[in-house]
Amino acid sequence: MPASTNIAPRAGYPAQLLAVSWHALAQLVRTPSHSRRAEAARKLARHSLWLSVAGAALVIALMLAFDQTEIQLMPARGAPGLWPIRILTDFGKDEYVLSVLAVGLVAVALVAAGLYGTRRALLLGLGTRLQFMILSVAFSVFIAEILKFIIGRGRPFVGGDANPFHFVPFQGTPAYASLPSSHAVTAFALAFAVSALWPRLRVFMFTYAIVILLTRLVLLAHHPSDVVAGALVGMVGAMAVRYWFAARRLGFAIRADGTIVPLAGPVSGRLKRVARGASAP
Repeated sequence: MPASTNIAPRAGYPAQLLAVSWHALAQLVRTPSHSRRAEAARKLARHSLWLSVAGAALVIALMLAFDQTEIQLMPARGAPGLWPIRILTDFGKDEYVLSVLAVGLVAVALVAAGLYGTRRALLLGLGTRLQFMILSVAFSVFIAEILKFIIGRGRPFVGGDANPFHFVPFQGTPAYASLPSSHAVTAFALAFAVSALWPRLRVFMFTYAIVILLTRLVLLAHHPSDVVAGALVGMVGAMAVRYWFAARRLGFAIRADGTIVPLAGPVSGRLKRVARGASAP
């Protein structure tokens, strides 16, 4: 969301809200303007290629040497003692993650529409960052759903055994939607997006992502190679979305060597002052 969406102060709240919402969408599809976007694109291509090659090699190695052994070591599916894991794993469900982020974005728009000047600019900066997180997860999950349909890998014990090479391409059913893991995609896309914006949160966010990944294995929802593939898709997808934002000068800057870095964001104390001002009579 751009900071320059002020319209005439005399305009009513609905008009302000419409202006904020329109510009929030329009900024995402405007023509790229950053002079260093070509360098950033080349760097993205190199990093994505190497990450994809290394990730694909690891996925294949796990399929051949570890998947079958690992799922036989896990507790029985549906065991009563697994209820905490079943609750924990939902923190990586794409519907839940996207819903929370969307509610936050709507709340920012509703409050920002009633503010002007610096207060609005601070909230709209936060809104742009929420847009980045939402699109990082949504785009990565979209790619994952296409891959699931094409690959058609059976989940552990589908067909009655622990066969890691049970594939029925283009099946399109949940039983044959194991590769890649959507939970892993969501968790790693979110972890990358938050870390890209606020690097100090990197350890916390990737710990969260790894925990979600492990819950999918314990619950026998996926093979180890599935969650590794999901992590790969989530990170590469979020990297692509970060480039899209940086090329449009949204939330990120591009250095001379093509490195994408976060712009300084709203400080929590300033956001608290904005919230207090918005709620004051």
